[in-house]
Amino acid sequence: MGTVASRTRSVRGRTRPVARRTVENELRRFGFGRIAGVDEVGRGCLAGPVVAAAVVLGPRDGLRGLRDSKLLTSTERARLYDEIIASCLAWAIGMRDPEEIDRLNIYHASLEAMREAVGRLTPLPDFVLVDAFRIPRVFIPQRGVVGGDRRCAAIAAASIVAKVTRDRQMTRLHAADPRYGFDRHKGYATADHLAAMAQHGYSGAHRRSFRPASLFDTID
Repeated sequence: MGTVASRTRSVRGRTRPVARRTVENELRRFGFGRIAGVDEVGRGCLAGPVVAAAVVLGPRDGLRGLRDSKLLTSTERARLYDEIIASCLAWAIGMRDPEEIDRLNIYHASLEAMREAVGRLTPLPDFVLVDAFRIPRVFIPQRGVVGGDRRCAAIAAASIVAKVTRDRQMTRLHAADPRYGFDRHKGYATADHLAAMAQHGYSGAHRRSFRPASLFDTID
């Protein structure tokens, strides 16, 4: 068994780390009661928003199987999303659309989305755990945790809430404009997405500052 986070379960011959509460419990021993986990999704996409979530879990909420959203099936994410929303002490979403991403760049847009998510928690947390790095201008004690979505339960919960929220947004974008298949690839640079962009050009959902090299000469 690993040190901070790493009980694993075997699924189809693979191991999937289960996020633990070791970091959160250490902070509670220092008197921090409302500990928010923060994560974002959509940084590497060609289309759609970047979405961040902040989640404050209770010390005993009965949640099982929390792990990085990328290690879960869509069915598992949907189930855990409902359980997290129903049982957590607080949750909030921050989002930056493609126009803002083009204006700020994706790195700063992601930070803005995370800062918004934290700021919308009511009441504010007294400590923030962030996947990988710290959020500037958040005047609350915080810690960046490398691999946090696989190590910390609160960050894993935030990754699930952010992922499900963004996937549902991409499904709505698909309903409004089905030419690109957003419901399938969720805005990532898959072969069928690139082919649709080559045929139809950019839509209003695309990030104009993201220009795939293979399409640079064919898309306005």
